[in-house]
Amino acid sequence: MIGLGGATMGTRWSARLACDPAMAAAAEAAITAALATVVAQMSGWEEESELSRFNRRPAGRWQALSPEFATVIAAALHWAEASSGAFDPTAGALVDLWGFGPAPVAALPDSAAIAAARQSAGWQRLDWDPAGRRLCRDGDLTLDLSGIAKGFAVDLAATAVRRLGIADFLIEVGGELRGEGVKPGGEPWWVDLEIPPGLATEPLRIALHGCAVATSGDYRRFHITNGDRLAHSIDPRTGAPVANDLAAVSVIAADCMTADALATTLIVLGPEAGPAFAAARGVAALFVRRVGAGEEIVTPALAAMLA
Repeated sequence: MIGLGGATMGTRWSARLACDPAMAAAAEAAITAALATVVAQMSGWEEESELSRFNRRPAGRWQALSPEFATVIAAALHWAEASSGAFDPTAGALVDLWGFGPAPVAALPDSAAIAAARQSAGWQRLDWDPAGRRLCRDGDLTLDLSGIAKGFAVDLAATAVRRLGIADFLIEVGGELRGEGVKPGGEPWWVDLEIPPGLATEPLRIALHGCAVATSGDYRRFHITNGDRLAHSIDPRTGAPVANDLAAVSVIAADCMTADALATTLIVLGPEAGPAFAAARGVAALFVRRVGAGEEIVTPALAAMLA
């Protein structure tokens, strides 16, 4: 068994690989290269990333996208349409306005500033040419892929490891995980879904065997203002941080990009519309509400997995 880890995307990554220890150096190089690719293409914190260059590009001009960026944009636009904008990859101006982007803010925005930033968002105003793998924006839109790119990074790292001939592994980036194969001895990769701090719900253990899990919560990045918790998850429909009682949503899916995008979507949709959206699409998800010591909602697909 090999254990690897390091820093990336403002967080940490780790990997456990059931393979010959002689593969450690090659595996570490492959994983770090995959993660560096995502940062170089999709980070809003890197001035010369592909995403940052698109955000500076004049409106109405097409930009050719790398294959990885194109994969993420296609998925982001799919979930934007499916969720009627609860997931929106063009909400970057709103993310920045509330102080969750690259630059800190001195004060929280007023209603006029929020209204102005909402005018600079709208996934429908992106022109996407999948055949030509190019993207164009209609007006002053700001891309932000933080709700999906980390999950994709896990998938890209998994692909890099498999190319080395390693079939059994668990890879994690900032709490998003993907497991393939089994541990030495035949046991699956067991993981406990996150319990938000301050709640007393029982941990839910799942086996990551050819699947991934991602969690979106109000406890990872937030501001406390006037006693209110302002989560980093922005509701593009209101222009403000999500205002519901969901502490966390965990999603299990075949790939981590999908799990990441859905966890972001569902926490925005809230404790009523979220479970309904997930159930209608067969999504395995756990919703944890800040009700008493914690109240859980398990979707039918997740209940079937646990049966």
